[in-house]
Amino acid sequence: MHSRDLNGGTTAAPLIVEERIGDVAVLTLSDPATLNAASFEMVAQLRAALDRAHVSARAIVLTGSGRGFCSGAKLSADLDIDSPQYDAGAALDAYYNPLMLALRNSPIPIVTAVNGAAAGIGCNIALAGDIVIAAEDAYFLQAFRRIGLVPDGGSAYLLAHAVGRARAMELMLLGEKLPADRALAWGLINRTVPAEDLRSAALALAQDLAVGPTQALREIRRQCWAATESTFAETLEAERVQQRDVGRTADHREGVAAFLAKRPAVFTGQ
Repeated sequence: MHSRDLNGGTTAAPLIVEERIGDVAVLTLSDPATLNAASFEMVAQLRAALDRAHVSARAIVLTGSGRGFCSGAKLSADLDIDSPQYDAGAALDAYYNPLMLALRNSPIPIVTAVNGAAAGIGCNIALAGDIVIAAEDAYFLQAFRRIGLVPDGGSAYLLAHAVGRARAMELMLLGEKLPADRALAWGLINRTVPAEDLRSAALALAQDLAVGPTQALREIRRQCWAATESTFAETLEAERVQQRDVGRTADHREGVAAFLAKRPAVFTGQ
């Protein structure tokens, strides 16, 4: 596999390290001294990196450097609670909500590879992946009650839809660590692997997605997100439109031809 650094000297200390491995963009949160706390600058860089990946890649791996995935917002650097104009929700409008929507609306699949702590907004960034794979020693933490705030970044939505209201309440009200093995048992994540295998396992999943029918995978993502908000009848109606659109792609024709010829399909994303 050929790996290429896309930052190319654009910044002395990027908070997001971008690599390209084939058609997979690997984005790594890179502030290990803070366990990759999601500062305003990191969020801005991540959104820009996502935009670049959406244009040129066919799948994304999102992970963290060092001992943690993301420890949450960088409170010490970005928030001034003594300011008369202090508004704890303003950062959501400016930074975190646009990031969560960018993850939700990605036109290509995202694999999140969770190493160590995924806390606060970092927990929600991790859970916004289409496939969530975690190291066996990773954990998830809704840390908001510890600083007297409500969960944000779509916490209630993501958790309640994934594990139900009772478990979502437990995670948010008690603020206890959820180990990776229990997160897997609850259906909150897809897989766990030994920590030393995390990157390779996530990359293998992303590479499988990257050689798939890109436009069909995009519509599958949309179906799954929309299904949490739509009636059954609305879902059927949306599927009808999506099937028409992806049925016009070259990948669909290749898939049918490969099936009839009893050979592997070669999808180009067209």
